Amino acid sequence: MRVEVRNLRKEFGRTIALAGVSFSFESGQIVGFVGPNGAGKTTTMRIMATVEEPTDGDVLLDGVSVCEYPEVARRRVGFVPDTLPGYPDITVREYLDFFARAHRIGRRERADVLAAVEEFTGLTGLRDKTLKALSKGMKQRVSLARALIHDPEVLILDEPAAGLDPRGRVELRELLLTLAQRGKAIFISSHILAELTEICTAVVIIERGRVVTQGPIQEVVRESSRHRTFAMRLLETPPHEEYQRLVRILAQMPRVERVQLQPQEVLFDVSGDGAVACEILARLVAEGFHVLEFRQTRADLEDVFLKVTQGEVS
Repeated sequence: MRVEVRNLRKEFGRTIALAGVSFSFESGQIVGFVGPNGAGKTTTMRIMATVEEPTDGDVLLDGVSVCEYPEVARRRVGFVPDTLPGYPDITVREYLDFFARAHRIGRRERADVLAAVEEFTGLTGLRDKTLKALSKGMKQRVSLARALIHDPEVLILDEPAAGLDPRGRVELRELLLTLAQRGKAIFISSHILAELTEICTAVVIIERGRVVTQGPIQEVVRESSRHRTFAMRLLETPPHEEYQRLVRILAQMPRVERVQLQPQEVLFDVSGDGAVACEILARLVAEGFHVLEFRQTRADLEDVFLKVTQGEVS
């Protein structure tokens, strides 16, 4: 399955929510969708799930337009909105059974489908509870189960980790990794960027209705990091005077910026490649420092987000 979002534009009166959003992803990928509040993430996802129509542009599923053939798209897409819709007085099983019927799953097959989905999402012991009696985490599981009932090839999740406790986020992450291994194409928005870094193969960052960067997550992180940050520890224990001398010498070196003395180490930015870092290390050794550790710290998605966005809304 290949999903192509082509030049999506969405206008609400004079407000332009999307201004030419384009990206693509395929089966087996988990793609993170990141942006400030009001950037157009939910609008994009609702168009992809056929809940809304674009003013212009299209979404293609293996070349099939979701605008021209929405009924085909709905068979191939599962959508998890940011909140579980109403029906508080019905049970989990009744809720899932309703949507199984809506997807025209026959009576004989339906019981097996519901049992399998409940087991996968950890809802087997909760099938007789009413929706209003469920915690936020359990409601998210119900929403995911509903999206999986018809075994879609594409899964779109809008802030599924919002409000979950740490255990709930870990369990959600494991479910998504399993679904990707089964060949699902997964598109997920979240403000918990550290967790997206762990599970996503690619990322799309949007601001003011426009894509500001996209691609495989490690490439995006690497290309957006103009400086490399290094951490250095000496054989001596802080606050030894050698650390003060190290800070002074680093601050005078060309291509070294933002030197910071931390409780256990010294952090500094280097504008250059690995060869420049090696030259810096060689000079510090020549200066007589007993270097115990010299390492590059790992840039992450949060660093990239702060660099490429300005926090503006449409």
